[in-house]
Amino acid sequence: MWIMIAAPYSSGGADAAVRAARLAEMNRAALAVFRLGHVPLIGVNMALPVIAAAEGDAFEEVMMPLSLALTERCDAILRIGGPSAGADAEVARFRAAGRPVFHAIEEIPPCP
Repeated sequence: MWIMIAAPYSSGGADAAVRAARLAEMNRAALAVFRLGHVPLIGVNMALPVIAAAEGDAFEEVMMPLSLALTERCDAILRIGGPSAGADAEVARFRAAGRPVFHAIEEIPPCP
């Protein structure tokens, strides 16, 4: 399965150190998903290079639209971390489509 990792990134006005720690947590979860035999995807990892390439501040223009577009390509989502309107919006798309929503690595079956 292609499994999206959803978690807080910039929620609550997080500073650069908090954002980096949150992204590291998502990347650790992605590694665990990969080791189960699945393909992990993180919207933040897809959006940040695009944002960096933009002229000026493109965070709002790119981050959530790209992450939400990614939800259409994944088979399931792993929701970790604390409160996040963005991560919750991603989860809502999976629920609306009837696709699996996991809340812990242990819930994800290994790839056959």
